[in-house]
Amino acid sequence: MKAKELRDLTTEELTLKEKELRQGVFNLKLQKAAGQMANTAGIVKTKKDLARVKTILRSREIASGANGTRAQG
Repeated sequence: MKAKELRDLTTEELTLKEKELRQGVFNLKLQKAAGQMANTAGIVKTKKDLARVKTILRSREIASGANGTRAQG
């Protein structure tokens, strides 16, 4: 999925997409371990899509001013 397409989605849709992609990576790894997967490129593609989603979610979080809590000291 292209980053442009992902940016057009709402935050809730991106969160749902993140969960779907995490489950997809898990399933693909299981298939690879079981020897059922002929083409392992699907794992790499899915992981890159997951990284794109997480990057967009994080940039929205930073833009909204919710930087999270970090211990200062």
